[in-house]
Amino acid sequence: MQVVTYEMLVQEEKNRQVAAAIFTGLAAAGNAYSASQAGYGHYTAPSGRTGTFYSPTAAVIAQSNASAQNEAMIASTVEAGQRNMAVLEQSIIKDNTLMPGEWYGGQLHLAPPVASESGGPKTYTIVITVGTDRHVIDIAQGPAGA
Repeated sequence: MQVVTYEMLVQEEKNRQVAAAIFTGLAAAGNAYSASQAGYGHYTAPSGRTGTFYSPTAAVIAQSNASAQNEAMIASTVEAGQRNMAVLEQSIIKDNTLMPGEWYGGQLHLAPPVASESGGPKTYTIVITVGTDRHVIDIAQGPAGA
């Protein structure tokens, strides 16, 4: 069974943030392009004549809205990344030296073992010994919903 380290979780979060930044950038670019085209339009006169027109007012409104939406989208992406990193920093057990009398709390992440080919339930026992204290953790793995 693999122990997923704090560093591995941080790297996973950084990779997620890079992907989110790329997709947010693409969405912002699409939004800006769409707004840049907002002032243009086509018309057909009753006589059948067709043409194009440009409305600077419509263009300014669309570009202003797109700018505000893009700023909010980027700020939300950055805030989510910072929040996720803070949660990791505060809640994941890291490689630390504890002095006598100190304690440390957090989460321990273990990669799930590969299920058996038969698909039947599996049980695992994890034994953690700290000084003279012995902690036994029993884990049962089975199909979802079982």
